Amino acid sequence: MSTTPILHHFEASPFAEKIRAVLGLKRMAWRSVLIPMAMPKPDVIALTGGYRRTPIVQMGADIYCDTALIAKLLDELQAEPSLLPAAAPMATLVAAWADSTLFWQAIMNTQSPSARALIFQGLSPEAMQQVRDDRAAFTSGLKRPSASDAAAQLQSALRSFEQALTQHPWLMGPAASIADFSVYHCLWFITRGGMADALLGPWPAVRAWYARIVALGHGMRTEISSTEAIALAASAGSHAAVQVAPGLGFAAGDTVKVAATDYGTEAVSGTLVGLSVDSITVARQDARAGTVHVHFPRLGFDLSKAG
Repeated sequence: MSTTPILHHFEASPFAEKIRAVLGLKRMAWRSVLIPMAMPKPDVIALTGGYRRTPIVQMGADIYCDTALIAKLLDELQAEPSLLPAAAPMATLVAAWADSTLFWQAIMNTQSPSARALIFQGLSPEAMQQVRDDRAAFTSGLKRPSASDAAAQLQSALRSFEQALTQHPWLMGPAASIADFSVYHCLWFITRGGMADALLGPWPAVRAWYARIVALGHGMRTEISSTEAIALAASAGSHAAVQVAPGLGFAAGDTVKVAATDYGTEAVSGTLVGLSVDSITVARQDARAGTVHVHFPRLGFDLSKAG
């Protein structure tokens, strides 16, 4: 099986930018599949069975969901530079906070018509409305901060980042970690919306750190089609080794469903083939992609027995 990851993404996705920047840090070669910004996404669903968040990473017939798990995969594929340096033991927890709390603070600071126009530039009015309708359904029931609360909370976070970055070059110490990239993609969305001067201007160390991440680039990118990616899954013939650990309440072969706990909660059903305190893997069949294993992190996802 090829060790070149396939990233299914769209250019305006902040979480996809997080992974593109990680690929830049590692100077990795990768294949790019551009996907629609809004549903329907039939080729994505063929691989995931229902999970629709962006991005996903494909390795043959193994599909990795959520950027926290994707980052661990990229560290396994190329250990150095590590996203979890020994000097930054709290990096994963800071990253989880940034991917949830800081992310929505950033989103709520880019709701002006001018910011949205920049973020979605190039889309027709009809396409922009389709994206708005899709996101409204996607995040239905999710509680977000008000615009005024988000503005205050973001400035408080930026003050803390500034203090850290005046002491060392990266948020958690002398080396870059997953925390840097989880914070970066939130600020990237702000920059994309034309809000960088207004929101980041008072924080020179943050702006210098941000520029260092941008300078890493995105690694070596090659485009392929979603049809080619699905064909690669169908022809893979094997999967990454996983097992169901004892004592976690489930057994190999259980019919289960997995769903995110905050938004985009469409469940993926399948046969449990892998389970640990960190990850979940279900096997499922697709008419085009064949037998695929879909991998999820435990954090942020609910695992239950189907039926």
